[in-house]
Order: sequence, then structure tokens, then C-alpha cells
Amino acid sequence: MNGRRIGADLKVVYRSYTRNPVALFFSLIFPLILIGLFGLIFSAVGSTSTTVYAIDEDHGSNASVAFLAALNGTAVVQVQVVHVNASGFASWLGANDHPVGLVIPDGFAANLSSHRPVNVTVYTDPADGASSGTALGAVAGVVSEFNLRASCGGNCTPLIGVTEANVGSPVYTYIDYLIPGLIGFSILTSPMFSLVDISSSYRKEGIFRELSLTPLTRGEWLTARVVWYVLLTFAAAAVMLGAGVFLFGAHVQLTAGLLPFLVVGPFFFVSLGMLCGSATKTPESAALIGNIVTFPMMFLSGTFFPVQNFPPGLQTVAHLLPLYYVIDGMNQVMLFSNTARAAQDLAIVTVAAVVVFGLAIRLFRWRDE
Repeated sequence: MNGRRIGADLKVVYRSYTRNPVALFFSLIFPLILIGLFGLIFSAVGSTSTTVYAIDEDHGSNASVAFLAALNGTAVVQVQVVHVNASGFASWLGANDHPVGLVIPDGFAANLSSHRPVNVTVYTDPADGASSGTALGAVAGVVSEFNLRASCGGNCTPLIGVTEANVGSPVYTYIDYLIPGLIGFSILTSPMFSLVDISSSYRKEGIFRELSLTPLTRGEWLTARVVWYVLLTFAAAAVMLGAGVFLFGAHVQLTAGLLPFLVVGPFFFVSLGMLCGSATKTPESAALIGNIVTFPMMFLSGTFFPVQNFPPGLQTVAHLLPLYYVIDGMNQVMLFSNTARAAQDLAIVTVAAVVVFGLAIRLFRWRDE
């Protein structure tokens, strides 16, 4: 590796890229349009069957057990009691991809027996409108039933109320969950589409053959592309974070834990794009392979839709996709402060990136045999 040659070739990459308005559009402007559209027009997706994770702070009183049993009996939700500290319940739900939670407070039974008002707290995920709506409707129905039983002949005000809070944080909104997905979208598309096209078209046009006559090595050439797309990813992330914060009031956390994903993600997808292009003979077949690899990751990795809403088989497929771990890792550091899970995601992507980079170098040739 020669740093001077890598730097010289990096200048070539910069000049060719900035002279290509289409590439600049898809790298910087298109993600901005997406974040605007999804921020202004939110269409929820999800399933009608929802698991409600519940904390019973009333320690299994008759009233709390009856309330959870009635909720479970609605058939539209399934109640699962968990033992988690209520103060960290919102973060726990988000870190474990659970869109709905319920807290029954201490003194629930005592308040009901004394006809004093008491509130249950329902946590919902702004990014999962369907599950949230289903759970809120079921809880509202059970609350109405209990209030009717304790109505004192119709002369008492409702005893049980519902307090709503958000998964992850009380202030999080849909746009907060969307930003990591769109950054992941940019990490995937820019290097994949570009390197698939370059690796096939350069070979067809004889550019690689000409480069073989220079001191530049294959590893240096590919490293320059990795460096460029890492820099481009930082720029795209800054644009999307700025738009999210200043236009839509996003509350994402800007931590140092985000930086490794902005480096390792492009490293992986530059290598994968080069590998796809090197494994094919024509630009047309390279584009086909690139699209086959890219498009499932766009929609099955949690970019726009929560993976936990997928059918079980499709969730298994999603967990096999490297982009899932890039997006999940960014979610963990930007929303839930779950560094342990983020570290696992980063380790998976790093190992995959090293393996794919090695394969790309092995298959990449200046000249066809």
C-alpha cells in the first residue's frame, strides 16, 4: 500500500464524482427528498396481532391480574408479563424491538377499591402505527369495561385512565426512527450501484487494462473507493441528521458509537459491489446481480418498515442481511443507548466486510485471462 498513490487516485474519484450530477443527486439529494416525504406523509404498516409486554407493579393483586386477563381475552393482543425496572422500560422495549408495553402502577387495586383515580401507562412505537393502534384500542376497551363495573350506578367519574408514552423515549417520534434507516439506505445504495457499474464497465472499456500499466495496485484502487464512500457517507449522514433535527425536530443522539457504522458500512458495500461486478462478464449481467442483491436489503433490513412486523420466516431472512445489522446498530446507539447490542452488530458487519473485501481483491483482475 502506497499512501501517495491512494491519495492521487482519490482525487480522480472526487473529480469524476463531482462532475456526475446523477451520482450527486442519488447520494445527497434523493435521501433528503425521502426524509421529507416520510416525515410529512407517514403511512403506518404492521400486523393486527400484537404482543403487549406488561409490568405489574401491583405485584399480582386481584385487580391487576384481572385487568391483564381481560386484556389477553380480547384476542387482538397477547399479554406477556416481564420483570423490568419501570424507569428503563421504554428503552428496554426499544432495544428489544418490542413496539408495545404496559405498566400497571403500584396501588392499582387499592385505588380501585377506594374509588380513587389511577392511570395505566401504555408505551407505543411511533414507527409502528398498526401495532400501537391495536394495543391502544384493546387497552381502551378493557379500561372502559372496568370503569363500567365501578361506576357506582353511573354517579362516579371513570376511575382508570390511560397515560400514553413512546417506546425508546417519551419524546421520540416517527422521524427519529426513520433517520437511522435512511442513513443505512444511503450506505447501501451509493457504493453498491456505483461499484457494480464501474467494475463491469471499466473492464469492458479497457480502463482496467490501462491501469494495470501504472504502479497503482488493485488493493490501492479499491481502498481509494472505500475512503471516498466513507467520506460521502459522513456527508449524507450530516445532511439527513440536519434535516431531521432542524426541519422535523428529531431527537436522535449524536454519539461516537455512530462513527464505526459510518465507516464499516461503506467498507462492506464497496467491497460487495466490487465483488458482484467482478463475478460477471458484462455490464448488463452486473446490473442484474447488483439489483438482485440490493433491492431485498432495501426493504427487508428495517430501512422503512419495522422488522418485528414481518412474518417469522421473513424475519429470519432479514437477520441474514448485513444491512440489518448496520441499521440496527445505528438504532441502538442513536435511540436506545444499548452499546452492548450495537457492539454485536458492529462485530458482525466488520467480520463480513473483511471477508468480502478479501474475496473482492481475489476476484478483481486488471486484465481478463
